[in-house]
Amino acid sequence: MKKQTIIKKISYMTTGLLLLWTPVLFMACSKGPQPAASHASLDRDLNETSLEKEIRNVMEKGISLDERKRQVPVIELAFARQTTPERARNLAALCYFKTLGTPFSPLDLAEIALAETGGHRLSSKATSTKGAIGVWQLMPKQARSHGYTPEEMRNDEKCAEAAVRTLLSKLEVADGNMDRAKKFYCGVGPQADAYLKKLRTIRQALIEELDQTREKVALNEKDSSIQ
Repeated sequence: MKKQTIIKKISYMTTGLLLLWTPVLFMACSKGPQPAASHASLDRDLNETSLEKEIRNVMEKGISLDERKRQVPVIELAFARQTTPERARNLAALCYFKTLGTPFSPLDLAEIALAETGGHRLSSKATSTKGAIGVWQLMPKQARSHGYTPEEMRNDEKCAEAAVRTLLSKLEVADGNMDRAKKFYCGVGPQADAYLKKLRTIRQALIEELDQTREKVALNEKDSSIQ
């Protein structure tokens, strides 16, 4: 399986599904019996890149959908501080759907959005002085390299897809190192170093809120069991 094929299989969920956060849609992600090794699988292993193997391993192990879904309300809350509640909800759902089947979590896509356009109300019309477009700030050349037009970066769904594809390509360049991949998303040099620090600060705040949510859930479950 080649890199282009891996990237194209990220997610085909449409905007109409944005408000439906249900595991029923993703039963195919559930664990099942593992098939015995075959010559075909061995040939596949030999032809796969390191990134493709990492993605396949993630899929075979199965990422907890419960954990992914717990991230969505936290992301929505963070987005709502920057934009309208409805837009925050839609963008949070995109972070969930567009990272399914990839090595990334919803938080990974959310923190990039907050770093890129959090100061511009997460606007799809945001354009940088260098020409980067949309919520996830894709350059026209990047958009075209992933099969999109620069104008499509004004569409949140297309922009999210292009952002994930860009991050996948950076992850390969970074030899699977997630922090380096996010740094390369910005570029290189001092500006990219500062960008990575900003991402880490944003992520830490998101994780703290996520931990608080877990604690509340645990306390509620404890109280329910006592009653």
